[in-house]
Amino acid sequence: MSIAPRPALGALEWFLLFALGILWGGSFFFAKVAVAEVPPLTLVFYRVFLAALALLGWLRLRGIPLPAGLAHWRAFLVMGAINNAVPFSLLFWGQARLDAGLASILNATMPIFTVLVAHRFTRDESITPGKLAGVLLGFAGVAVMLGGGISGDMSGPPFAMIAVLGAALSYAFASVYGRRFGRMGIRPAQVAFGQLAASSLLMVPLVLWLDPLPDLMSLTAPALTSVLALALASTALAYILYFRILASGGAVNISLVTLIVPVVAILLGAAFLGERPGWQAWCGMALIGAGLVAIDGRVFRRALRAG
Repeated sequence: MSIAPRPALGALEWFLLFALGILWGGSFFFAKVAVAEVPPLTLVFYRVFLAALALLGWLRLRGIPLPAGLAHWRAFLVMGAINNAVPFSLLFWGQARLDAGLASILNATMPIFTVLVAHRFTRDESITPGKLAGVLLGFAGVAVMLGGGISGDMSGPPFAMIAVLGAALSYAFASVYGRRFGRMGIRPAQVAFGQLAASSLLMVPLVLWLDPLPDLMSLTAPALTSVLALALASTALAYILYFRILASGGAVNISLVTLIVPVVAILLGAAFLGERPGWQAWCGMALIGAGLVAIDGRVFRRALRAG
């Protein structure tokens, strides 16, 4: 039985992939600016609610029907919790105490956690020697950063770093759980809207109970701009680009964005927030990047074919 080749990325797909990396890398910068004035849970609500409204407009513009069916919305509630509400809350809470660049590097461990989660909960994605090597390299990178990081001294409170790692783990569970939507016959744009709408509903009681809901117009211009950019650019537009690349380039190719996001976040943090990566941050990022390359496996296969 022949194995179908992985889809190749054309020039347009590579352009969109880098654009997506900029949008998601920018989300760490925008969040760092916004959490100075907006409580973390409230910021999560603004991000998912405004993004859901934007995607609703996108669905209407493209003539795509809204998702329907009780089974669909039960799945959206779970996906909205583990792919939006929980990880966004952990990320924003952690970013109130960590630099944007360090948070983005820690969050890049998501594909590493995904290997472990998929091995445990799926039948067709068992761990391989290459994936195991990638996991070990990735966790070695995390260990390096736990000893120091973005400032060159201490990297930040350990519990804040653990919160960001918890967000990456939540994303890993979401990537495995989200496989069911293809079997349910739901279009990707419908999934994006459905999970954001569901996570908006989940965040309402938490915000009302735990966080004050500041008037957006009472925020300073940098904070308001960051909230809007986080919702409209780094969430709504990013989802549109994500699903466009996914349709033509495949899931494996799109995972390359995890190598772009930390670089963008570090550069923005250095340029606008005065963050200066220490040697531990660069070493940790290099180890995590090597782990992602090992998990992907294409570099080694090409080297073997060339040899």
